[in-house]
Amino acid sequence: QVQLVESGGGLVQPGGSLRLSCAASGTLFRIYDMAWYRQVPGKQRELVARITSGGYTNYADSVKGRFTINRDNAKNTVYLQMSNLKPEDTAVYYCNMQVRSSWADQREYWGQGTQVTVSS
Repeated sequence: QVQLVESGGGLVQPGGSLRLSCAASGTLFRIYDMAWYRQVPGKQRELVARITSGGYTNYADSVKGRFTINRDNAKNTVYLQMSNLKPEDTAVYYCNMQVRSSWADQREYWGQGTQVTVSS
C-alpha cells in the first residue's frame, strides 16, 4: 500500500517560479525512478522530468534549462523546481514513482495531481 501526495501548485505570473513536492508513504522497500508528468485537457499526458535512484536526470525539451528535478531519499520525496514559467506550462502535474512495496511487488504509483496555472 503506497500513497503519493503532491503539493506546491498554484497560480503564478509568467516568468515566476514554483516548487512542487511529492511525498510517498506506506510500505516502501525501495523507490527507483521518480518523475513528473503533466497533462492539459484534450492532450496526452507527457513526461516533464525524470530522476533515477542514482541521480541521473532527463527533461522534456520544452522545460530543459528552466525546470530542475531533485529527490530526497530520506524523505521519500521528489521535487520539481520550476523557473521562468510560461503560459504553455499550465497543466495538471502528476508525480510518478516506481516503488518496490514487497519482495514480489514492484509497480508505478501516481500522485493525485496538482494544478499549475501560469497567467498574467
